[in-house]
Amino acid sequence: MAKGSVEIYFGEGRGKSSAAIGRAVQAATAGKRVMIVQFLKGRGLEDSEFLKRLEPEIRLFRFEKSGGNFEELPEEKKQEEIANIRNGMNFAKKVLATGECDLLVLDEVLGLVEKGILDEGELKSLVESRESTGIILTGILLPDSICILADEVSKIDAVKFKIWK
Repeated sequence: MAKGSVEIYFGEGRGKSSAAIGRAVQAATAGKRVMIVQFLKGRGLEDSEFLKRLEPEIRLFRFEKSGGNFEELPEEKKQEEIANIRNGMNFAKKVLATGECDLLVLDEVLGLVEKGILDEGELKSLVESRESTGIILTGILLPDSICILADEVSKIDAVKFKIWK
């Protein structure tokens, strides 16, 4: 059985999650089963309500309970969220082990490595455990040990930024 592809969208610019969601929509329109697990996004994002309307073709999961920025949480709340994030990672492992989807998007998972919530080795092991499931990773910083696992890497840099409103 062929290994699923690994795509990474990283960099300081905006649009990494949007690019990953775009790829998820492409996969879903091709009849693929798609799951998105978002990390470090908090709760109550506008995009989640829209994405929920795409179910069952694209299934969205968030395990964090806080609506705030992770960095701004008190230490006790951070520890609670780290436990929730770990549940999300365990869910991703289960999805890969069971082949429950054709494409698994781990949105902002690179940020977990950057913040020390997830070890590079854990993420590398997760990516290497895939069978035929494709994986998309997003985040700002990309460790070399993860980069070498990718079939395609896109760096997103902001040249000019304007909010759409």
